[in-house]
Amino acid sequence: MTKPGTPKKSPADSSSVKQARASALAPNRRRGPAARRTTNEGGVCPLCHGVGYLRLDVPPGHPDFGRAVPCQCKAKEREEKHLQDLLQASNLGLLTRMTFDTFVPEGHGLNPQAQDNLRRAFAQALHYAQEPQGWLILRGSYGCGKTHLAAAIANYQLQRGQPVLFVVVPDLLDHLRAAFAPGSALTFDKRFDAVRTAPVLILDDLGAQSTTPWAQEKLYQILNYRYNAQLPTVITTNCEMEDLDPRLRSRLAELEWSAMVQILAPDYRGSGVVRGQSELSSLGLHSEQTFDSFDLREHEPGLETSQRQNLKRVLSIARTYAENPQGWLVFTGGYGCGKTHLAAAIANDRLPNGFPAIFVVVPDLLDYLRAAYAPGSNVSFDRRFDEIRRAPLLVLDDLGTHSATPWAQEKLFQLFDYRYNAELATVITMNSSIELDPRLKTRIMDVKRCRVLEIMAPSYRGEPRLPTKGKRPGDTGATRHRRGLGVSR
Repeated sequence: MTKPGTPKKSPADSSSVKQARASALAPNRRRGPAARRTTNEGGVCPLCHGVGYLRLDVPPGHPDFGRAVPCQCKAKEREEKHLQDLLQASNLGLLTRMTFDTFVPEGHGLNPQAQDNLRRAFAQALHYAQEPQGWLILRGSYGCGKTHLAAAIANYQLQRGQPVLFVVVPDLLDHLRAAFAPGSALTFDKRFDAVRTAPVLILDDLGAQSTTPWAQEKLYQILNYRYNAQLPTVITTNCEMEDLDPRLRSRLAELEWSAMVQILAPDYRGSGVVRGQSELSSLGLHSEQTFDSFDLREHEPGLETSQRQNLKRVLSIARTYAENPQGWLVFTGGYGCGKTHLAAAIANDRLPNGFPAIFVVVPDLLDYLRAAYAPGSNVSFDRRFDEIRRAPLLVLDDLGTHSATPWAQEKLFQLFDYRYNAELATVITMNSSIELDPRLKTRIMDVKRCRVLEIMAPSYRGEPRLPTKGKRPGDTGATRHRRGLGVSR
């Protein structure tokens, strides 16, 4: 009885035919130079003779008997097709140029602190690409390089032949909505499942999407599924964690599963780097206001000894702060007493060492922010505001002289609150008599992070004020009010 699948012997099979068939079915038995060549002199494979497939030399009844298998000459072609299929499925498109080789870890015109931060971000992204486990969250302002690093991780995976999916979050939501259309090639369920189950998923620009309940729900379902399944996920965002949906934030903040990388570099396209100061900064108008040019007014007639000593002390504190800006420093005093000069001197002292600073008068800052809402503005409000609140060193001149509209007060509080929580170096000047918004005052009153210095000397542009009988020199109602905020003289 013949076993199923066993071919019947044909009397037409001569010995020569059997030898030829054995030769074709047994490529692994070949010996000599011909067996090692994948193509002969005519460009045709000597094993499959250009067919591209072979039948294995196995006995009848073997599972592979009679089954055609690809020839080894097609291995490179199959590998290239596999990579091409992966690339098409990855959705990387033009981002294939963004690799670790094309990334500049030193940045462009960055100060040493920002360079060190960018190098660490590069190293963490490369390590994650080599062993994609857990979640990697890349945070930073526009143009800092976070998308490049995320795309580099995707390209690294593709080069290793591993599947990866790269999607911009707003585009992802658009694709999901389009799946509901009658003529859609893919159903919503299939498209949604492809995203949430991707072996490695990269979500670019989280937070830039519309915050509709539907969008928030879909994003949560994706992240929650991947969180529970412990699937490798890379996320880029320029948002603060508190600005995200609380449910998303809870997943991103899982320290055992997520690594948060904050990139401090400014926009590499030009904003905020040393070679071109931010267009918001008016520090160029104060280039002559340095520590060396500050007048201690030692020979000015009518100036009290205590006032001269106060000027020396404030100058010394400002110099020390400029060497390593940490926390907040607030200069108060009358108009023309030198507080703006000292604030500008701190910023000017940092620039030669490669540390960028933004110097801006508060009313001008609010005008810049309002202008960003204009239809013809080439910079969005979010980008403009983000540039200010993330500045490594921010000098706010003339606080309190701005319009006290609810919008202005709210923006200033958001700015103060962010820099306070992020512990970013900030210098503020304000007149002693200014009454601040209570919310701003609570930040300035924190003596652990903020130091308030009162300049007791009167305006150097006019005659010095003589002390009033019964009061200490410079002891006005306004200065007594400032002492209530922890003012140091």
